[in-house]
Amino acid sequence: MSGLKLSEENSMSFFEGTRNGFPIGLGYFAVSFSLGIAAHKAGLSPFQAFLSSLLCSASAGQYAAYTLIDAMSSYAQVAVMTLIANARYMLMSCAMSQRMSPKTGILHRLAMSFAITDELFAINISRPGYLDPYYCYGAVLTSVPLWAIGTLFGAIAGNVMPIRLVSALSVALYGMFLAVIIPPAKKSRVILSVILVSFASSFISSYAPMLSGISSGTRTIILTVTISALAALFFPVKNEQKEENT
Repeated sequence: MSGLKLSEENSMSFFEGTRNGFPIGLGYFAVSFSLGIAAHKAGLSPFQAFLSSLLCSASAGQYAAYTLIDAMSSYAQVAVMTLIANARYMLMSCAMSQRMSPKTGILHRLAMSFAITDELFAINISRPGYLDPYYCYGAVLTSVPLWAIGTLFGAIAGNVMPIRLVSALSVALYGMFLAVIIPPAKKSRVILSVILVSFASSFISSYAPMLSGISSGTRTIILTVTISALAALFFPVKNEQKEENT
């Protein structure tokens, strides 16, 4: 009876996850279509674009990888830049690990870590009590495939649409990143300053004598690590909860 009850609970959690993950998947489909066009411009086939999104559900990381591939960067540069762009998922994984039951096995932990995105992290971590692996699986099942299918359709569209139209649609991905950075920039002068410094540094480095000779991938890695490290050093995030307690 206990096994049957556990199975029923798992099924309920799974289907709840599929229901909550489907709206996220619809949003993923729309965004990843532009990502597929970027993959096509980088020379990836529709299948390669589909597989990359299926194995790496990270818009910023994938776009960085496609940009470096298009620039004929080395494998090492692509790997390092992808690691940097996706570093925040390590923090999300640590946060999720603190919410797991001690009885959660290693296989469940590895499976849950496969597809940690901002949105999937949010709906999982917002649930009360221990994290439920089956809820996570349900949400992943209805969201990540749509991300990969959207990338596939974008890459296919890049093959059949006129070049001018492809170039116009590829701009939509920049709009997605603007939508990511503008809201926090409005709330924080520090974030706004870091963004402006990043833009200016990227432009200057492409013409600076010592940096212009370096590949664009290496320049991006250097600027990303340097600017983020300086921002963390001079403008650390304050622990509001600690301040309130003191």
